[in-house]
Amino acid sequence: MTPKQIAAFAIGPVGGALLSLVSLPLITWFFSQQDVGRMAMFQVTLSFSTLLFSLGLDQAYVREFHDTKNTPALLKQAALPGLALLIITLAVLIMFGGVLSDWLFGVPKLHLSVLVLIALLANFISRFFSLVLRMNERGLAYSMSQVLPKLLLLLIVGGYVLVDASKDLTNLILANTSAITFVFAIYAWNTRKEWLASFYCKLDISQLKQMLRFGLPLILGGLAFWGLTAMDKLFLRAMTSFEELGVYSVSVSFAAAAVILQSVFSTVWAPTVYKWASKGQGLENVHLVTRYILALVVLGFSLAGLFSWVVTLFLPSNYSAVQWIVVSCIGYPLLYTLSETTVVGIGISKRTSYSMLASLIAFAVNLAGNWVLIPIYGAAGAAVSTCLSFWVFFLVRTEFAIYLWKPVPRLLVYLYTIVVVAGAVIFTLWGKELGLWMVGFWLSVLASWLVVFRTEISKVSTFVFKRQLVREV
Repeated sequence: MTPKQIAAFAIGPVGGALLSLVSLPLITWFFSQQDVGRMAMFQVTLSFSTLLFSLGLDQAYVREFHDTKNTPALLKQAALPGLALLIITLAVLIMFGGVLSDWLFGVPKLHLSVLVLIALLANFISRFFSLVLRMNERGLAYSMSQVLPKLLLLLIVGGYVLVDASKDLTNLILANTSAITFVFAIYAWNTRKEWLASFYCKLDISQLKQMLRFGLPLILGGLAFWGLTAMDKLFLRAMTSFEELGVYSVSVSFAAAAVILQSVFSTVWAPTVYKWASKGQGLENVHLVTRYILALVVLGFSLAGLFSWVVTLFLPSNYSAVQWIVVSCIGYPLLYTLSETTVVGIGISKRTSYSMLASLIAFAVNLAGNWVLIPIYGAAGAAVSTCLSFWVFFLVRTEFAIYLWKPVPRLLVYLYTIVVVAGAVIFTLWGKELGLWMVGFWLSVLASWLVVFRTEISKVSTFVFKRQLVREV
């Protein structure tokens, strides 16, 4: 992709994260800590349904896109099986009235269940529409579809405050469901040529079987990955309270700065690597990209450790623990992004069972970590467990990719990630007691970063400086 295309794709994650940083403090000030925790369960359910009902065919769509000429037919084959299964499941769930909302929120209300079901359906279809924009490199349309719903959510919550509407769970879920439905409408409009054309395409059973052979192993792996990212919230829900879950979900949301890197990179990287693979060229750049992402990961941890106290300026006093927890929370997006650069061998070899195994191993680590740490440390224990499990996830994915593809230099990658993850764990659990010792630690890491990555820093600075000169001329 060209720099202009990358910038177009970056607008969505960056703009969405910035809007989230505005709306989140607003929500914490005007909605109860319990309802903020309940919204975490809502988000967990959305991610679970997409992973489960996609049947791994969303990944098959990305993998096969550049190797097929009839992309509308490919879209139909990827989306239709899961959509049919989802609709049947939702029809069964609605027959039980408010049971779903009771499971999620501890509040058995039919209207809450209906709002959740609408969000599940709209979110699932939006997943495939977003892939159409992503694979066709329509970066601006993709980004606008991400920014506008966050803006709508901000406007709705702001409207609640202005008109003094009831700050209850129903209105909070209604605001989020409206935003999700809005993004579905935008995606549907921007991809209308593709999905309308798919209506006239026949279902190719042989190709669907081939896609399922690629995608089905990803179901178990996808569920394991969902558990890896959602288990902390489920354990907090079961072993603590909605208040503790609220503190944790706010900490995760404030890790949005790291999610920007993950979203932008994942959006651009997968299509680029598969395009390289289809042409048999460009793969020598993988190690170079890994060094740049490693530099961003180390920088991200260091800056979070030094400036996490800033978040307390925007939150009520009962969220003071967020400043310590957030540093471990950024481990998920940062380490996942780094693993995307080292795992390309699994995708190129099409041995997706290894991705599943990596998720299962990390899932087991997170299961044990949450079981041990949450009863002792609460939300802080959940953050530490997830951070450690994602380091294991990164390590296992990297080693599997090397086994399936070819060796890559990784000593520096392992060394730096061990240092920053260990620092994040200590900071989250005992940072308040250690005080200036932790400041000294993060400053030392930052100083070493300036030395080790001086070449990358110089190249990026030169690139930015030259572009600025061109604009001025």
